[in-house]
Amino acid sequence: MKKIYVFIVSLCFLGIYSCNDELDLEPLDRITQNSFYKTRADFDGAIFAAYSSIQDFWGTSTETLSERGEFWKITMTITDDVAADNVTADGISQDIDNLLIRSSDIPYAAVYTQIYEGIFRANLVLENLENENELTAEDKTVLAAEAKFLRAWFHFQAMKLFGTPPIATEVLKDINNLALPNSTQEALFAAILSDFADAAAGLPEVWDSGNTGRVTSWAAKSYVGKVNVWKEDWPTAITALADVVDNGPYVLLPDYESVFAFDNENNAESIFEVQYGGPFSDDNLWVFDDTHSENFKASQGTGRGWYWDAGNGAPGGKLGWWAPTQDLVDAFEPGDTRAASIFYQDGDMYYTTFTSLPYDAGWSSTNFTLKKYRGETNTVPANHSPNQQADFNNERWFRFAELKLLYAEALIRGGGDLTIAEQQINDVRNRAGLANLAGGSDLLDAMMQEKRVELALEPHRWFDITRWGIGSQIFGAAWDDKFVVFPFPQSEVDRSDGLLIQNQGY
Repeated sequence: MKKIYVFIVSLCFLGIYSCNDELDLEPLDRITQNSFYKTRADFDGAIFAAYSSIQDFWGTSTETLSERGEFWKITMTITDDVAADNVTADGISQDIDNLLIRSSDIPYAAVYTQIYEGIFRANLVLENLENENELTAEDKTVLAAEAKFLRAWFHFQAMKLFGTPPIATEVLKDINNLALPNSTQEALFAAILSDFADAAAGLPEVWDSGNTGRVTSWAAKSYVGKVNVWKEDWPTAITALADVVDNGPYVLLPDYESVFAFDNENNAESIFEVQYGGPFSDDNLWVFDDTHSENFKASQGTGRGWYWDAGNGAPGGKLGWWAPTQDLVDAFEPGDTRAASIFYQDGDMYYTTFTSLPYDAGWSSTNFTLKKYRGETNTVPANHSPNQQADFNNERWFRFAELKLLYAEALIRGGGDLTIAEQQINDVRNRAGLANLAGGSDLLDAMMQEKRVELALEPHRWFDITRWGIGSQIFGAAWDDKFVVFPFPQSEVDRSDGLLIQNQGY
């Protein structure tokens, strides 16, 4: 049903091999760029490698930067929704939880590396589409659109994280001229939206069952709407999002918990989903980074359970580094059925791949543990490697519920039809067992509240805090306006020899 398996990761780091002035021999022990990029299967493999860089956001690797699920730290642990466990969590998690942000810390370098690796891989596909190959005109159209979607997606993440990151639209080959300067917000929005527009025009509306999980034209249209919300181009956002709501293939599933079930991946609510493989021969956490020398031994999965399942003596021996906060739990209204699917609390039955037993609040320093993507539904053997370190349940990155709330926001802030905006919010509330908003409700406040609880423990809260300008309201005196962007990795600034300018205050 699902998976995009990455068989060819190393092909996207093909170097320029030196050769004798008189001979042009192909190495016998490797595939080279000249002999690859010929067939549709070659190009599919190359595009899958670009997807693979997204999986690495949460990767664990002992060979590169010693990553430990870094993206969770800078998108979730940093927020008011999650706390670093004061007993088990690593030092960087505890610092980030206290808004101690340093340009030398691993998370920023790790995510920056994966983003530009993904852009590089997408650009390799685009460059080689122009060379001699066996592709049909239709193949080229679809693959170019897919590569542009991914290039836009990575640039969008970079912009949200770093503000003015470089734009990379070609493969740089001069070893002495590889650095790129900061871009501008205006240029980034233009480049991202242009790529998403091309993707929407060239991608199919749906793929066959053998390609489930690849991006579609409707996913690209959805991102056109989302990026325009970030741009605050409300008329364009409204038009794009209305098209997806009114004409697109997505629907809210009747039951919230089923959205995240392992046996319900790529469901009708999923706009963009990060595909995981597995199980394979060696799914140890430390080879999840696909640039690790042992990546051939493992299928990519997620360490979600390893890091998030209860620690402090809980069955299963997991780490329990990060936990939901009391503040998040208190944000749920009485009767909100989502709460039971999102976090464990006292009185619940706790499920692991080993056993089930009553949840002990003492397993977490906040008295709560993440349940989303976990729970009884997801303890099935196919979702876990034999050593219990890896899970294979896809990451639901962009869901229709979020798009409906973005549509509501665009209508509210852009002077659109408030009746339609209220309906979007109520649709999400009703699915959670909650009544329609009371008459006279402040729709902007209602949208912001609904977005927090609907997307709880997904990697979106931090970007809403910074985009809405509510950091000081949430964090008080600990807030600094420089936090609206993260620091560029200091190693990248240093390597650029002054071309890449560090964000102010770091």
